[in-house]
Amino acid sequence: MSEENRNNVIIVDNGNGDEPQLDYSGNRSFASVLEARLARRTVLKSTAGAAALGFMSLGLAGCLSSDNDDDDRAPGGGDGGEAGPLLGFTAIPTSESDDIVVPEGYSFQVILPWGAPILGAMPAFAIDNTGEDQGMQMGSHHDGMHFFPIEGEEPFEGSSDEGLLVMNHEYVEPRFMHADHIGVTLSSGAVVMRDDGTRDRDQALKELNAHGVSVVHVQKRSDNRWEHVQSDYNRRITGLTPMEIHGPVRGSNLVKTKYSPEGFATRGTLNNCAMGVTPWNTYMAAEENWAGYFGNRDETLPREHQRYGIRASDSRYRWALANGGGEEFTRFDATSTGASAADDYRNEPNCFGWMVEIDPFDPQSIPKKRTSLGRFGHEGVVFGPAVDGEPVVCYSGDDSTNEFIYKFVSEQPFQKGVTDGSILDTGTLYVGRFNDDGSGDWLPLVHGQNGLTAPEFADQADVLVNTRLAAGIVGGTPMDRPEWGAVDPNNGDVYFTLTNNSGRSEANGANPRTQNRHGHIVRWAEADGNHASTTFAWDIFLFGGDAGQSGVDNLKGKGPDGETLTADNLLSSPDGLWIDKDSRVWIQTDIGEGSQNSGVFEVFGNNAMLCADPKTGEMRRFLTGPVGQEITGVITTPDQKTMFINVQHPGATTTPEEWGAGQRYVRSSWPDRNPVRVPPRSATVVIWKDDGGVIGS
Repeated sequence: MSEENRNNVIIVDNGNGDEPQLDYSGNRSFASVLEARLARRTVLKSTAGAAALGFMSLGLAGCLSSDNDDDDRAPGGGDGGEAGPLLGFTAIPTSESDDIVVPEGYSFQVILPWGAPILGAMPAFAIDNTGEDQGMQMGSHHDGMHFFPIEGEEPFEGSSDEGLLVMNHEYVEPRFMHADHIGVTLSSGAVVMRDDGTRDRDQALKELNAHGVSVVHVQKRSDNRWEHVQSDYNRRITGLTPMEIHGPVRGSNLVKTKYSPEGFATRGTLNNCAMGVTPWNTYMAAEENWAGYFGNRDETLPREHQRYGIRASDSRYRWALANGGGEEFTRFDATSTGASAADDYRNEPNCFGWMVEIDPFDPQSIPKKRTSLGRFGHEGVVFGPAVDGEPVVCYSGDDSTNEFIYKFVSEQPFQKGVTDGSILDTGTLYVGRFNDDGSGDWLPLVHGQNGLTAPEFADQADVLVNTRLAAGIVGGTPMDRPEWGAVDPNNGDVYFTLTNNSGRSEANGANPRTQNRHGHIVRWAEADGNHASTTFAWDIFLFGGDAGQSGVDNLKGKGPDGETLTADNLLSSPDGLWIDKDSRVWIQTDIGEGSQNSGVFEVFGNNAMLCADPKTGEMRRFLTGPVGQEITGVITTPDQKTMFINVQHPGATTTPEEWGAGQRYVRSSWPDRNPVRVPPRSATVVIWKDDGGVIGS
């Protein structure tokens, strides 16, 4: 964070708000495990054919060695059937253009940009919209999303022409939001303070209302284009929306605040990145890099603050300093000021870092924070197949370098038509340990076991509030920034993107597996095909890179059949991930705004979306986005003929100098193309195949 006075304007710059990328655990890094694994494997083929794709400039590597010593099915083994080619489109080249590019034979439409009115008085978008206006408009920085068919019965079956599009809004870029930020030399994360050192109250309200989730009723027209439908389903859930706390942490002393002395409730959800869809047709919003929204000036910070990156500063956007006060703003100051936790907001940060369940078909429902799934930087949550009579199983990654991958297994069995979100309140949270030989173990995070005992942990609520600490104690494997997960619907394989790990080592590029600039994707199969199992077999599905400059001698530029990454499929920083009904693996990239189109990242162009066939190892670039953005969020309608993706923070690479000099939209004017009056805006893109076929085929 920095603070300075420029031309009598006080500027506070908290950067991009990511949590510190540090290794607190002391456990072996994933890179060292991978090195041992690669040293012993001799054949880089999966049982279903050559696998995907590249290692940090090293080309195509295999999914799984055929020398696996485990008796359980290895990932990539398939379901025993043969399928035809999955990828029927021509790969597009990298791009630095300020536009969406899709393959020949496809068309697209931009809908629902930040500020588009969706409910209430339907205020039209303008740079001087009020905070109240923003609560009736699309939020900012679109991220993970799902299309719920309008019947409201199944999350992946039903109408392909009408439904509820539900999406997260991760964070905000204040310079794009406020009229008095125009013409001031500001970075993407900076805010302007008032002369008395406070934040403008309405600006703080606008930013809070731009966070959260949007529920939007949408309908397909006869020309393949989609439109917003005015109905009672439309809803905004923001940083101020009342929420209930459920699971073992409910009522704990660690979440008691002035707002909820009983520890039953809190307000709002923040920094929602990826998401999840439950088998009972509800939406799960993930609270990711939430810690930077809080400050704590106590002399000694509790571990549940310190371990998550909360510092003594006044928080990312300094909402606690909104002029006129009000607890909806001052709660972001977690300093102990009262006689007890019930007299202040010292525990407010403990009310964040959870998965939040939302029923999109009940606009009056209160969102619920499901604490059994753990507290950390949730990127999202992905559910295994729900089987009657079996537990519900879901997976989540902690989006910070050297953090962990988790699995939750419910105590109660799933019963179709009966089960609701309460099934997530009892069960076991596990952390993954990835062993050198390609095997893995799920280690339970249960009070009283594996060192999680008193006095260090008072009870299960303490374990869950301090999930990161508990995961390190029991021996979880620190990973290279776990982000999105996906489960192959045809064979149950679980995939997770590990976006990069450059933040934990010197930027000298000497060892590409310890300075993992370009990331990779890990994949595993649970023992006996049972997602509730406590063991699994893992390997690497994909290594990001630029097709072969430096690297390990025995893999340099080569894969199982001598393949190398090419201009059609090189990529860096895999992030968004989804697997469709036919097992196409859709991969979205997130090269950070400070690195895009420069240095070693220049070759990759703007962030993009690629598609891979896990049986053949083939991968092609399907879409590129405008300047400065991240491609994120992907889902199709049940018939797979309409795809929705999100474009987040276009124009974020605009420099402070360009912004201050009046060249505000020199980098991007997407999607409105009105660089005089309208800033770049995050938005949703609808894609269809001109011949009416399945997307990707």
